[in-house]
Amino acid sequence: MDKKIAILRGINVGGKRKILMADLKSLFKELGYSEISTYIQSGNVIFTPADKADEKEMANKIEKAIEEKFGFEVPVIVRTAKDLQKTLSNNPYYKDGEMDISPLHITFLAQNPTSENLDKIKTFDFPPDKYTIEGKDVFIYCEGKYHQSKLTNNFFENKLKVKATTRNLKTLKKLCELSQ
Repeated sequence: MDKKIAILRGINVGGKRKILMADLKSLFKELGYSEISTYIQSGNVIFTPADKADEKEMANKIEKAIEEKFGFEVPVIVRTAKDLQKTLSNNPYYKDGEMDISPLHITFLAQNPTSENLDKIKTFDFPPDKYTIEGKDVFIYCEGKYHQSKLTNNFFENKLKVKATTRNLKTLKKLCELSQ
């Protein structure tokens, strides 16, 4: 069965919503998943599912289990390893090779936004930062530091009306490598 990647939003940030990676791996095992590994403390879990549930069903199952075990809500987005590789390949701001990737980020959306919300968000522009939305991926180029940009998870969630979480390109590349 294809590997999946669960991308959790907002854990272990500023001492809030703390989950040890060992505890997270244990939770995934309890859910029946196998070949579980984590990458950095921000909540990236690579696993093999035990059933044929789709990514949205898996995300809901993981969210519910986290809330039951740890007592707080954590939005979760699940993608296949192939989806992550496609996201990396489709990035309009990334040229494979010797470029500085630190300005590049990906916001993962839980679902495709409506065409109405996509039309509305096109009216927002924050130069020199820029973004491109393709399906459930938002490709971001930040001239400065990401945490100083207006292109945040909250911005995309509020405008597109979908759950979102962001990773830098370095993390995306590593998740692609680890999920091979």
